[in-house]
Amino acid sequence: MTQKITGFTGKLTGDARGTMSATAHDPASFSHRELQVLHQDNHTIVVFKPARVPVQSDSSGDISLLEVVRQYIAAEYQKPGNVFVGMVQRLDRPVSGLVVFARTSKGAARLSEQLRQHRIHKHYLALVHGAPSESEGTLRHLLEYREGTAIAGRHGQGKTAVLHYRVLQHLPDASLLHIRLETGRKHQIRFQLSRIGCPILGDLRYGARAPLPDQSIALCAWALSYEHPTSRQPIMVRLPAGLLPQAIQPLAEILPDPFTKETLHEV
Repeated sequence: MTQKITGFTGKLTGDARGTMSATAHDPASFSHRELQVLHQDNHTIVVFKPARVPVQSDSSGDISLLEVVRQYIAAEYQKPGNVFVGMVQRLDRPVSGLVVFARTSKGAARLSEQLRQHRIHKHYLALVHGAPSESEGTLRHLLEYREGTAIAGRHGQGKTAVLHYRVLQHLPDASLLHIRLETGRKHQIRFQLSRIGCPILGDLRYGARAPLPDQSIALCAWALSYEHPTSRQPIMVRLPAGLLPQAIQPLAEILPDPFTKETLHEV
């Protein structure tokens, strides 16, 4: 079976064409003309979510990535009326990176099934304060939530959260981690790294020392792979260096291939 691997071979729209900037957007003015598309086919579309833009509508009233994708498809393919876009995954507002949406109801159903069966593989990069005690390992915690913030489960209660990490680079007072999620809990990575004494840079909610200038956090959804809903072809997408968080961009040259067998199974 042929594998389709996408780096920056997709389409950049509007002012983003050819510039590839990871600067956090003002969510009040984000539009389909700025949307950066890294893969699209008849059933799925993978786009870059800038930090501070919500994936779906929330109480802020800011335009959501879901709506921007809907606008993009309507304009790109001259589709009148209500355009179907199915939400499959979420990212926290201060997190940037790859998000896959379904363009058809069949695509939505089959991607959702893959997500439930842990067959959508999601890889993240995080720049954290300090360093984990081990260079690689698995973190397993019970999570509960209090007013939208993850806390440690008490008395054996809560939902299990599991991630695997590997230290890619040690820096003065910081470390770059490659993370593969096994579960997909809200704020999971942010809480679990904070819990081991390594909060993500800029993440004040979970113990960072100071904010980043653009109000983002140094965490991004770096790569993902899934099975195409109808052809069953593996689709593999990763961020180009220019779309990594600004704090991580200087380390782009040391990043491994996230889709090698060793990386997929050992991280």
